[in-house]
Amino acid sequence: MVLAHLHRIDPDANMARYYCVDIAPTLFGDVSVVRTWGRIGTQGRTSIETLPTLEDAENAASRALRQKMRRGYRPSGQLPQPYLAV
Repeated sequence: MVLAHLHRIDPDANMARYYCVDIAPTLFGDVSVVRTWGRIGTQGRTSIETLPTLEDAENAASRALRQKMRRGYRPSGQLPQPYLAV
């Protein structure tokens, strides 16, 4: 279940980044928050944080998304039209 796929694109700074947050159950009953980020078009990096409950995982994911939104990331479907061709 992908919660969010965010992009931050600034052609003047040659910046085209993505940030993806996912919540997934583990085999042992815990819940993992999977974060993937990098330059658009690359495999990027992945971080997995395992938490005991779904509520804890949702809180961690929303905290990360709020931080990225403050830094200028936007949902990939809400980008201005000229930047979609990058």
